Amino acid sequence: MSTAVNVKSAKRRSHMQLPLLPLRGVVVFPSMVVPLDVGRDKSVNALEEAMVKDKMIVLAAQYQAGIDNPLTGDIYPYGTMAEVKQLLKLPDGTLRVLVEGLCRVEIIKYIQTEPYYRVLAGKIEEMREKSPDDEALMRTALFHFEEYVKKGKNIPLEVLSSVRNIKEPGRLADIIAAHLNLKIEDKQKILEAISPGARLEKLCAIIIRELEVLEVERKIQLRVRKQMEKSQKEYYLREQIKAIQKELGDQDDRLAEIDEYQRKIKEQNLPEEVKEKALREVKRLEKMPPMAAEAVVVRNYLDWLLALPWDCHTEDHLDLDAAQKILDEDHYGLEKVKERILEYLAVCRLTKSLKGPIICLIGPPGVGKTSLARSVARALNRKFVRFSLGGVRDEAEIRGHRRTYIGAMPGKIIQIMRQAGSRNPVVLLDEIDKMSVDFRGDPSSALLEVLDPEQNCNFGDHYLEVTFDLSHVLFITTANTAHNIPPPLMDRMEVLHLSGYTEEEKVEIAKRHLLPKQIKEHGLKAGDFILSNGLLQEIIRSYTREAGVRNLERELAAIARKVARRLVSGEKPPVRITRQNLHKYLGVPRYRHGTVEEKDRVGVATGLAWTEAGGDLLHIEVSVVKGKGELILTGKLGEVMQESAQAAVTYLRSRPLGIAEDFHKKNDLHIHVPEGAIPKDGPSAGITMAVAVVSALTNIPVRSDVAMTGEITLRGRVLPIGGLKEKILAAHRAGIKKVILPKENTRDMEDIPANIARKILFVPVETMDEVLREALVRPVTVAQSGGLAHGQN
Repeated sequence: MSTAVNVKSAKRRSHMQLPLLPLRGVVVFPSMVVPLDVGRDKSVNALEEAMVKDKMIVLAAQYQAGIDNPLTGDIYPYGTMAEVKQLLKLPDGTLRVLVEGLCRVEIIKYIQTEPYYRVLAGKIEEMREKSPDDEALMRTALFHFEEYVKKGKNIPLEVLSSVRNIKEPGRLADIIAAHLNLKIEDKQKILEAISPGARLEKLCAIIIRELEVLEVERKIQLRVRKQMEKSQKEYYLREQIKAIQKELGDQDDRLAEIDEYQRKIKEQNLPEEVKEKALREVKRLEKMPPMAAEAVVVRNYLDWLLALPWDCHTEDHLDLDAAQKILDEDHYGLEKVKERILEYLAVCRLTKSLKGPIICLIGPPGVGKTSLARSVARALNRKFVRFSLGGVRDEAEIRGHRRTYIGAMPGKIIQIMRQAGSRNPVVLLDEIDKMSVDFRGDPSSALLEVLDPEQNCNFGDHYLEVTFDLSHVLFITTANTAHNIPPPLMDRMEVLHLSGYTEEEKVEIAKRHLLPKQIKEHGLKAGDFILSNGLLQEIIRSYTREAGVRNLERELAAIARKVARRLVSGEKPPVRITRQNLHKYLGVPRYRHGTVEEKDRVGVATGLAWTEAGGDLLHIEVSVVKGKGELILTGKLGEVMQESAQAAVTYLRSRPLGIAEDFHKKNDLHIHVPEGAIPKDGPSAGITMAVAVVSALTNIPVRSDVAMTGEITLRGRVLPIGGLKEKILAAHRAGIKKVILPKENTRDMEDIPANIARKILFVPVETMDEVLREALVRPVTVAQSGGLAHGQN
């Protein structure tokens, strides 16, 4: 840190031995009178030694002010020789002294360190000559110092007046440096600058730097002052407005609205992200004119944001017995679905928390899919919300529109969450297989996030712009068929298939649920009319054709209306309804439901078909006529069914079944499936068509009490099919005694009700030979001649 002495501007005299007083946080310049408080033992001893002798002492600053007992290496090598003018002892033992700086000194060496520091100091005296450079530097330093005094406002103007009268450049630099608020390091650099010119140069650089700092501070203070003045002014004016409105008995609706929004945000336990977003929107609203169009958009957005159940949920009822009772009260049968709901409750009870499952109920119309979801909500003590996806073709219906659009709203998912008022409702997404796609997007793709348990905890709606947690929602979707649901969406759901009801189940449902409901809705009493089980069964067979019970309920409602009219007309209850007068209430029977052929016939085989309304019988007729070997297919058959007929005929041509080898050249085969207005398709009628063709070509009748289902290959293998339960139920309704089915379908027999399985003989088959053996009244024999035995069909 030391600076070499310029011999032209300063000279060093003889050395002097003087006591040393280390200073903390202060530098004393020559020609300055400074008061000091002294308390350290070594410093007190040094002052006492100086007072005893000539009152001379060396003042040198410490490198670090925090050191209480500095060593020789902790003290700057340059200091000031000063004279002690006054010394006063204070009651606490410290000394207050007044010292006057005389000249610069260099500490040559330390002579002693105890009980005080005593040093050998070299006195440095400046030359009095002043060069033109020094004059220019003096003027520059004075100019900058005057500017510093004006901007800093911490130095009295009297100091400026006294500084102007100083003619020596070195003394001018010392006086100015002493009055500047500088760091110890900067003041020490000026003290160690022996040459007045170098001292003034360093001083000017330091003052210019300080002026820049002062300018920045001034700008900051001005900006802060303006902000504070504006805030204070706004606060003052608002308080005045409030006071005036209070006196007038009026209140600013806009301010009240802002306060109301802020109160709601504070009271609700919103997630941090949502809270920050809401507060930002409130600040925007506060700055907008009340009638601005954007203000309406912000208000709607805040209303939606604060109306959602961010932290509101219902307590689940985890009592399995109570849940079982509720499910049994509301629905008859449907054991698989009930079992799955009870399993969910059991896991919730053990883990105390579980993400809501995504259940998809697939079944024909009217089997109770929608009402079952409502019962699940009642069993769980949860809110229930239904949303129909039928006909939805816009992706924005699910995710909402962005707020940039006029009339933008959140999507249906967020709307139903607001409607539910709970974060864990049961949400029914009805008719998920009825969605469509157009140029506005694919709603099924938007549902991928909603129905994914790993993603729906952060569901993003375009309108909200913040994520919403759907992981606690129990989603139940319904569909009539699975093939219309996109595979990625199907993969995210747990599929439960609901098959059609048996006649016995429909009778029980009518007695337990449908009939009491219609009696109540039509203002009747339980004893006003009576329907026996046999009569209910007759209504089911002759007036309905469905897998569910929706049409059955309509027929019961028709009976209730006519009974109500009779009672109002004066007839006394109970009204007698029998098979003989049933047509007076419901009209003539509309369906000849799945009847069996009265006798065994040639070229007519009974197949089993699956429809969306359940199962049904399929009578396949074959006629052989003279022709050119054409295969004629009628009955509005689909492409797959036509290919099954071709495969059956090709198989028969490849097998020696007593049929002439050239029958396909001289005869046409006409295969017809009645009820030609109804489209039919699928491979399961393959063996049925093969049996009918063999019967027509061999003139061997087919058993009328046998029904069959299965796909045929060119080699005569019988492949498995679907919808077995519905097909068996149709066979049972029709009075079929024997059903031929693929052997691989025996694993599906568990779904067949036990009371029905006992009444039907099931024959599992693997090849077409087994089918012919069971279906024809007598075995097929190889023809003895080349002709074709053809009989009357």
